[in-house]
Amino acid sequence: MTKKQKYYVVWEGKKPGIYLSWKDCKAMTDGYAGAKYKSFETFDKAKAAFDSDYKNYVGTGKDSRLSGKKKVLSPEEKAKYGEPNLYSIAVDAASSGNPGVMEYRGVDTQTVKELFHQGPFKQGTNNIGEFLALVHGLAYLKKIGSDRLIYSDSRIAIGWVKKKKCNTRMQENSRNKDVVDLVKRAEHWLKTNTYTTTIVKWETKAWGEIPADFGRK
Repeated sequence: MTKKQKYYVVWEGKKPGIYLSWKDCKAMTDGYAGAKYKSFETFDKAKAAFDSDYKNYVGTGKDSRLSGKKKVLSPEEKAKYGEPNLYSIAVDAASSGNPGVMEYRGVDTQTVKELFHQGPFKQGTNNIGEFLALVHGLAYLKKIGSDRLIYSDSRIAIGWVKKKKCNTRMQENSRNKDVVDLVKRAEHWLKTNTYTTTIVKWETKAWGEIPADFGRK
């Protein structure tokens, strides 16, 4: 019988992220005081967990998501986040597999009018798509001279953009060469351009799905 794929989220460890094997997860958490990690059955669940607070998933309290149930924020908790800034654009990606067929896009946060859309590509990952979407959004706003901010629901992608490096483990092959080329172009753009756009984390648990979401959950 084929062993079912699991996805391991490391919120606090030597290198936070989503890992595809217990061995990799263990390497990131062994010997790390206060490590926070958990396994999930699907990549979408793992990504949603990583982009959320680990307290919603790890623990023994009745509000923990160890049971797989989504925590519902109270009106008071939602109020702490305020409302999203509608003078902005939102970006997101979707991937049917990891890797799998991938696409990304950017929309006007208020009207949800699509501003750009790339793909579907034969092979990519959700994290790569989120990274490319953010860089595309930054380049788009700079080109039109807009001072709007940009929302992403991916902490991983935001971190990669700040470091100007797409830290993916996906190896180049004949099916993903177009995506790899885009990644190289995006990294080059980040290293050779300056921008004043503010990148903000979209708070899904308070505001719902990001407007650019592809609706595949």
